[in-house]
Amino acid sequence: MILTLSGPVQSAGGQTLPADVGPGRVAWFDLATTDLARSTEFYSQLLGWRFTPVQATDQAVEIVADGTPIGTLRVADGTISVFNGVVYVQVTDLQAACRKATALGGTVAAGFPFDLPGGIGAIALVVDPGGHPLGLYSRTPLRSTQPPAR
Repeated sequence: MILTLSGPVQSAGGQTLPADVGPGRVAWFDLATTDLARSTEFYSQLLGWRFTPVQATDQAVEIVADGTPIGTLRVADGTISVFNGVVYVQVTDLQAACRKATALGGTVAAGFPFDLPGGIGAIALVVDPGGHPLGLYSRTPLRSTQPPAR
């Protein structure tokens, strides 16, 4: 779920869909840490964020601001790198956005795009020509199982 004035809505399967923030706007973000307990304490005191467990893992918590989930704080796989903090921007057509990123000289990270659990959309991680990662989020799950052209 994403902070928005319209609030979350229910999918056909009963899952809570992230709010529609509109194409080109930040929809979600992930932060990585080597010390989950220390980071939750830091962000709780610095920004007033609260944290809820992520189902089926003790390696991540959902970030909650003013009662609304806005991102994820997760344990890094090894040392912190440029891929350990990712902002997700909403797009209308995820596969088209991946193709466009590739055409513009970027790359789509291995294993992306993919559908999120519960039919709440799909995400991709693209890397711009300068090496900076950017997450792309669509409220619509992928229409096919074929990855975008690279």
